[in-house]
Amino acid sequence: MKTLIKNASLLLPEGNVAEGSLAIDENKIAAVGEVPPDFTADAVIDATGKLAVPGFVNAHTHASMTLLRSYADDMNLMDWLQNKIWPIEAKMKKEDIYWGAMLAAVEMIRGGTTTFADMYGDMDKVAEAAIESGMRAVLARGMIGVAPNGQQALEENKELFKTYHGAGDGRITVMFGPHAPYTCPPDFLRQVVAAAKEYRAEIHIHLSETKGEVENCLKEHGMTPIALMESVGVLDCGVLAAHCVHVTDDDLALMKKYHVRVAHNPGSNMKLASGVAPVPKMLETGICVALGTDGASSNNNLDMLEEMRLAALLHKVDTLDPLAVPAREAVRMATENGAKAVGIKNLGRLEKGALADIVLFDMNGAEWCPKFDLVSLLTYSASLRSVDTVVINGKVLMEKGEMLSLDEERIIFEANRCAMRISH
Repeated sequence: MKTLIKNASLLLPEGNVAEGSLAIDENKIAAVGEVPPDFTADAVIDATGKLAVPGFVNAHTHASMTLLRSYADDMNLMDWLQNKIWPIEAKMKKEDIYWGAMLAAVEMIRGGTTTFADMYGDMDKVAEAAIESGMRAVLARGMIGVAPNGQQALEENKELFKTYHGAGDGRITVMFGPHAPYTCPPDFLRQVVAAAKEYRAEIHIHLSETKGEVENCLKEHGMTPIALMESVGVLDCGVLAAHCVHVTDDDLALMKKYHVRVAHNPGSNMKLASGVAPVPKMLETGICVALGTDGASSNNNLDMLEEMRLAALLHKVDTLDPLAVPAREAVRMATENGAKAVGIKNLGRLEKGALADIVLFDMNGAEWCPKFDLVSLLTYSASLRSVDTVVINGKVLMEKGEMLSLDEERIIFEANRCAMRISH
């Protein structure tokens, strides 16, 4: 299948915008700007008045937590987890995980997100949802080492890798997902490291999210969560680290040394009052910083445009420096850096040979006028309603706002039914 996207404004890897076309051959971009005269398209999309950008990468979420949206708000992290979230999650069955993930897929596709990194239970159902929806997904079985099912969860993560790594035409990647240092003791983490090395898989983990977590880790282990991860071998495996809000200069040096990639979740960190991650310092250090929404119960949406805007604004306020995270850097964090963070090569850039995950924004709305700087408009002004067309792995999943791959009405009905059952 060959597709031509013509007459678009193209967001190029250098951060500038040029007028031209995109040629897609199967699941790859075959040409950017000028299309060879011998390229014969099976389908043509006229992108006049539209901005083409690489699909957004949500580098950290819990997709099925869409079912818990607005269930428990305005609480601190440990109170929220222990008294509200973990008890209701214990009631969730496989069908709940599936419909929650399908609801997330609808929301993400509508928001221009083409790849998501997820950590949760019953991840086989999330894999099914990702394959059916056409999305690209990086999945890890969330493991709580101190829980009675800790060992079982580790075995389930191994099975997930064996069954789904590379599935869905290569759209599914599997990592190992120990939840956090405060729920996974060092001995359990060493088992995870051994498994990750055996399967040549990477690790997705929450690190240094709250001040209390870091203080308790120092008290219990005499070192920060990042240093503890080095001591048990986690950092040797290739790490996608969610949050990293409370990190020292020594932590940053370790993260740089081991190429730890950070999933920055400004919306969730603000809502749970976890703090402000030192993102400008991370970027200055040369650490890869991507963006994530976290779950929809601590955000409460999966809107990557919003995360871009928050990342660009929050660090200006925190550092009193208007240049702390410029618009182009925020967009890079949501696209190219996101691809690096989740370990997918040839993704996140509109260039020849890259995977064809592309989003078209309709620039005819009032918020796109006047068009002095399209990257600035995308970061500070655009909203979900301007997401027009979404292409993932060369397939058009949404065109002119119409969902082609999913039955949106049924998914919303089923997700609501599941949410009502588990909440009573």
